Amino acid sequence: MPLDLGRAGPAGLAGLCADTGARVVVNAAGAVWGGGEREMTELNTDLPARLAEAVADAPGGPRLVHLGSAYEYGPSPPGTAIGEDWPPAPVTVYGRTKLRGSQAVVRAAERGADAVVLRVSVACGPGAPGVSLPGIVAAHLAAGRTELRLAPLRAHRDVVDVRDVADAVVAAADAPAAAGAVVNIGGGGAVPMRRLVELMITLAGRRLRVVEEGGAEPARSLDLWQLLDIARARRVLGWSPRRSLEDSLRDLLTAVGVRSSDPGRLFRARDKDRA
Repeated sequence: MPLDLGRAGPAGLAGLCADTGARVVVNAAGAVWGGGEREMTELNTDLPARLAEAVADAPGGPRLVHLGSAYEYGPSPPGTAIGEDWPPAPVTVYGRTKLRGSQAVVRAAERGADAVVLRVSVACGPGAPGVSLPGIVAAHLAAGRTELRLAPLRAHRDVVDVRDVADAVVAAADAPAAAGAVVNIGGGGAVPMRRLVELMITLAGRRLRVVEEGGAEPARSLDLWQLLDIARARRVLGWSPRRSLEDSLRDLLTAVGVRSSDPGRLFRARDKDRA
């Protein structure tokens, strides 16, 4: 039965849970950078609040796993690993709407709902959205273009493979200690975005000139440093990221039709050239 998540009320959502006999509900819906403020509010804030209420009222009390965002935290000093107790102060509409949605889920958990929030860093890998930096670079490489104009690549981001995120969701679905918790899900490192772009070009084995210019694209976030402390995920979920950045980017390129090179061979050749 079709259901408009942007308009469905708690009763309709609870009915859907009951009709399907759901034991776990995963909320991965939402609006990202391409959406307007109204759409972000409806899907990032209002929907999680209604869904948390619906799960609490549904027969059997299914567990809600809500996917939040690292952008809920806001800026942090370079070198800092952000733990779940970091005072959130998002500076973008996306971060603020995601934070309000996560807070609604946490409040529902305090009232007895079986819910957990996973705050996910920048997800990468096969299926990366076209509006993301990896998605943009992959599209240019797949199209055989020779030049790519980007805003200055000054940021460091915590990048995690989308399949590792899926593993975290599965772990959170039945981890007893996760009930009511906020858990960071990240790759365990802060990746320079310039290095990410260069690595994608190297893996593709194609020529792509990158031009960094201030007016190429509006700044999405003033956060130049992002690194999540994932100790709680290891402790509560028994989860750690397993896929390397190189594997994630290589598989992304393969998914868009770019046959990537062996990174080990490329790095060995580069090291030989430097010797």
